[in-house]
Amino acid sequence: MINHRSIPLVLAVLLFLLLVAAPMASADSSHARVIRLSLVQGDVRFASSFHGDPLADTSAIWTTAELNQPIRQGYVLATDNGRAEVEFEYGTVAFLKEHTVLEFYDLSLHDGELTTRLIVRQGSASFSVDKSLDGYFSVTGGDFTVEAGGRSAFRLDNFDDGSTVKTLRGHVTVLLKGDTKRLEKGQSLSMKAGDETSVSIGKVPAEDDFDRWVSARIDSISTATSSATQYTGSPYYTSGFADLFTYGSWFSCGGYGYGWRPFGAGFGWSPFAMGQWIWDPTYGWTYLSSQPWGWAPYHYGGWLFDASCGGWLYSPPYPYGYGYGAVPGRRFRPIIHPPRPLYRGVTAVFVRQGNTLGIVPLHPQDQNGKPPLNLEHGVFSPSFAKGAMGSMNTGESSAKWQVVKSVPREALGSSLSPAPAPTRVYRTVLQGDSGLRVVSLSKDSSIAYDPHEHRFVNANVSAEAFAAARAKEAQPADGAAKTGNAERGKPAEKTLASNSGTLTARASEVPRAPRAIAPPPPAHYSGGGGSYRGGGGSASYSGGGRSSGSSSGGSSSHPSSGGGGGGGRAH
Repeated sequence: MINHRSIPLVLAVLLFLLLVAAPMASADSSHARVIRLSLVQGDVRFASSFHGDPLADTSAIWTTAELNQPIRQGYVLATDNGRAEVEFEYGTVAFLKEHTVLEFYDLSLHDGELTTRLIVRQGSASFSVDKSLDGYFSVTGGDFTVEAGGRSAFRLDNFDDGSTVKTLRGHVTVLLKGDTKRLEKGQSLSMKAGDETSVSIGKVPAEDDFDRWVSARIDSISTATSSATQYTGSPYYTSGFADLFTYGSWFSCGGYGYGWRPFGAGFGWSPFAMGQWIWDPTYGWTYLSSQPWGWAPYHYGGWLFDASCGGWLYSPPYPYGYGYGAVPGRRFRPIIHPPRPLYRGVTAVFVRQGNTLGIVPLHPQDQNGKPPLNLEHGVFSPSFAKGAMGSMNTGESSAKWQVVKSVPREALGSSLSPAPAPTRVYRTVLQGDSGLRVVSLSKDSSIAYDPHEHRFVNANVSAEAFAAARAKEAQPADGAAKTGNAERGKPAEKTLASNSGTLTARASEVPRAPRAIAPPPPAHYSGGGGSYRGGGGSASYSGGGRSSGSSSGGSSSHPSSGGGGGGGRAH
């Protein structure tokens, strides 16, 4: 006999499972990764499409990188006199030093497993990897690839004459033409360009300014994230929550539960006060806030307005329901959230009245296709450029605003600023009495090699002049044999006096042409009772990286990839 009293409970359970499973399936089928530019200091730029070496491709279009900008597969990020930080899902973070170029070669999602393959084209970058879920994370620089092992942290330096990797936490595996070497915390590996016999494993050298900056950033992010997530009740990491703790305050607002508001925001504050729109190949029009806290509130959760609580407040995505209970003045309707917060292009609903387009802040209980609950509190005008957004004064009833399901690409305008291509910086790693040291050979460097003195001196000469002088030195005059090392068939040595001793390098150790970097090896990882490995130069599953025969960022192997010149559809 059927117990009719149990039917509502069974239906509720089935509904819960349906609501939970649907977003997960949807997220996987979209092959969308949620990665953002979480910090910009100084001169940072990016290109969404290029061919071969991004530093040598004159057709690549570079744009000024903006804070909170989404990062997609095929993008390349470059710093000149600046630093940058990129936040991946689940707490993994990449840090870029000055004059560094990082290519996002493969950002794939396959059956819930994340595949990340990056290339350091030049410069120095550190990576703090938190592999709390199954996935694969590797960074290629020069002649080898570094695979992260679980929770780990490492730094990779890729210069003209060689590359180094330093293990700062956990362990990593270095892949070099089929050979593997495991590095534990405190170990480093260095290798001269193109010389497999030069592989050397030693201790990690003393910290420099960049190492200390990265360490401070990691500590700050970890502390702030732990402090912020206590107000959401969610055990899952959410990008940008650390910024909420740093730039605002949490407070309890009656039946709403905990809400958040930035420091200094008064009753008249509007959530859509400063930002711009960009077109994202996966999510369409995406709101790009210029505020340092402007990632999580505009992509996760929703917005509430309550006069007794001071006006607008941000409501984070609660995992088990909406706040603590009922919505004041409305019948209680519990909302079941998916296990992990859902990402949106913008936490707002597009509405239209005639030919006028507007947005309404998203309420946590808004339903697709239904009038937004926050419509009674005002409609905001999307700005076509950077700057303020103000409330509309149309004089029309709120009932005349209709929900827009899909906003055409031509409806708004993106205002990202063009930027010049980054400069190639010629640097070399010199071996000294106290370890490796980096010397810049660029036109802006005050250190250059004097072929007559056979040593490095302070001089402001161009990289081209340096290369020409080196080439001239390498050719014997009138066929006569050189003296010194050249007489014995060895290249001349160069020295540089420093506080830590004398640094030496050979003239042949600095290549004249940019280094050729092979595509990263295919991803491989174990999970769910089996081992997965991609094929060829890119992963063999749908949504993998580019083919091994090309390093172009302008195409994607995903069969449903869209156009737009931005590396295809984001994965």
